Amino acid sequence: MQIATEPTPSVTPTILTIRSEDGFPRDISRADFIDFLVTHLDCYGDPPEDISAAIDYAFSTAEGKGGFLLAAMMDGELAGAMVVIDTGMGSFIPEHILVYVAVDAAQRGHGIGTQLMNAMRETCHGDVALHVEYDNPARRLYERLGFTTKYAEMRLHR
Repeated sequence: MQIATEPTPSVTPTILTIRSEDGFPRDISRADFIDFLVTHLDCYGDPPEDISAAIDYAFSTAEGKGGFLLAAMMDGELAGAMVVIDTGMGSFIPEHILVYVAVDAAQRGHGIGTQLMNAMRETCHGDVALHVEYDNPARRLYERLGFTTKYAEMRLHR
């Protein structure tokens, strides 16, 4: 029986946890973070205003809200970004939702996504949910890191 192992990262970014507006690195603004996600999420992303709303939620200090951002920095440049929100729940709704994660297209395949996911797993206490398109190649990474498919999401848009 062969056991799947995680690939050895070929690069080692600095992973920064951002919990408030003043937590962004000196050379990376909120707008830069949003632009990075819009660019590198490509067809799997959302418009900038939706990403901004998720960041507002992550930075909220209201009861039941909150979360954090992760920034993978390489040579002072953003190489990966993640937004995680807290649900204020547990059990039937996981405590956290990984809303956005992206790696610079030129840096993919070097372990940055795995390192971001591992940093998220260390930071979150409790279950984590994420939504992923069936055809998204990142789905294999999520499955390798222990995510399983529990439900098919259905939405009623109004």
